[in-house]
Amino acid sequence: MSLSAPEALAPLLTPHGHLLLAPDADEHPWSAEIQDRVAAAFARGAGHGLLHLGATEVGTALPPALAWWRDFASRYVTALCATSEDAEVAIAAPDALALSVLIADAPPMRGIEYLTTDVLDTLWSELEAALSVELAAAQRPLQDFLKGCHPAWNLVGRVHFNLAENRRDPEAPFAFLATYTSRLSAHGKAQHLPLSQALSEFSDGKSRARLLSLLKPVQAGAEQCSWLRQMVDAGEIYHPLRWTPADAYQFLTDVPRLEAAGIVVRAPGAWQAGRPARPLVKASLGARQPSLLGQDALLDFSMEVTIDGERLDAAEIQALLNSTDGLQLIRGRWVEVDPRKLGRMLERFRSIERAAAESGLPFAEAMRLMAGASLDGETDAADADWSQLVAGPWLAETLQGLRQPEGLARVSPGAELKATLRPYQEVGVRWLYLLSRLGLGACLADDMGLGKTIQVLSLLLVLKREQDSFRPGLPSVLVAPASLLANWAAEAERFAPGLRLLIAHPSAMPAAELRALDAARLAGVDLVITSYGSLLRLPLLQNLDWRLAVIDEAQAIKNPGPSRRGR
Repeated sequence: MSLSAPEALAPLLTPHGHLLLAPDADEHPWSAEIQDRVAAAFARGAGHGLLHLGATEVGTALPPALAWWRDFASRYVTALCATSEDAEVAIAAPDALALSVLIADAPPMRGIEYLTTDVLDTLWSELEAALSVELAAAQRPLQDFLKGCHPAWNLVGRVHFNLAENRRDPEAPFAFLATYTSRLSAHGKAQHLPLSQALSEFSDGKSRARLLSLLKPVQAGAEQCSWLRQMVDAGEIYHPLRWTPADAYQFLTDVPRLEAAGIVVRAPGAWQAGRPARPLVKASLGARQPSLLGQDALLDFSMEVTIDGERLDAAEIQALLNSTDGLQLIRGRWVEVDPRKLGRMLERFRSIERAAAESGLPFAEAMRLMAGASLDGETDAADADWSQLVAGPWLAETLQGLRQPEGLARVSPGAELKATLRPYQEVGVRWLYLLSRLGLGACLADDMGLGKTIQVLSLLLVLKREQDSFRPGLPSVLVAPASLLANWAAEAERFAPGLRLLIAHPSAMPAAELRALDAARLAGVDLVITSYGSLLRLPLLQNLDWRLAVIDEAQAIKNPGPSRRGR
């Protein structure tokens, strides 16, 4: 047994002027989802149904009769958009002539013979009552409530400042026009009219409050922008204006103030995010692998100036530096320029480029640059909008390995490790290996019992195998609390018996022999294990150049300065 589709609904006007939504066998089926939404609203009453149509179903494809009722309700919602938040919501119904025109345009519908100006006037009042109920339930300001119904209402009843290019006027290549959004189209698109037309549209006494509400953001903006205040005082705000690049740049500079005042700013469509393109001083760091790795590595550095990814030549760069209007026409497009910031970034990067060309850029300084620090100590957060530093192919690959060691080339301690590493331990060894080759420190913070010890021993075995190519002949040192020294020695004997150990601690070595330790005694030793206390008492351990330094229970490290309590 198949279920038949639900019967289509259509508006019905009763002889007493009540508007209902009722089944209609002659109505063409329409979206069940939309129909359910509309029906739920009308179930609360005609006012709620009309408010839903006019406020929420903006741009929705509706049957002709419902679309007509939506247009009627949207007149009310449109008027609401021009209502000040601190004013009482009271929208006068259209006059009898306007309602008669609406009735004349009504499509066929059931009960159309009962459609009169008095009926529309009553339904207008029901709209107001429904809004009052729904506003109280929502507990939101009016404009937030409308924006929640449909985001397009945020534009209606608002002033727009429009900036456009005018390539046919070389002396004033920009045009300015103030408009306001009068309503939404049947497709939910904002309809704009020149601001001057608002003076005539709201000229009657009943609409004076709407006019004042519309112009309130303009007055607020004029208090913040002197050029706008002059335009308002002279009445130029109501006319199209020719603007120079300097005028347009002043406008762009004050966009945050205008938007804060409630004005919608519209820039040329070709400008991304409402702003013209900016020249970018772009530098690449570490394109090629250096001859040495570690902190002694010297990286290459190269720079260029680009606009939207296109490299500029010397003449174009100089034209930007010579600009005084804030906007410069380059390669057929308008470019925003701050010659002071651009010049500062150029000089800063050129200085680095010259130094790198002579002797290379030290790895440590390269990392500071990549982290956003300045080598000369002069930093300006605003400069970040005018410059970009990117890692070249070699450095990018290296940094990727630091961030995601899973993709690093596999390194293995081989058969010297008398255990099998778990997958995450293999990743840990790769990561530690990369950092050790770069001369960078690492914090291995696996939870207790997950094998930090075996990962460190694996790294030591890998480095031992490579000792002929990387810091040959140097032992490594492991510093741990005295209570853990025997455990480290036992773990090394169990998992890495090929490592030659020396425990530099009174528990494992006579005091005289400990004091007599020298570099010759450490020759051939792979790993020296000592405690924090012994490290402080034995100058040799502090001053020796170690291949790798491992610190266990690192929270034991104290401030190197003298204790406040003294000794």
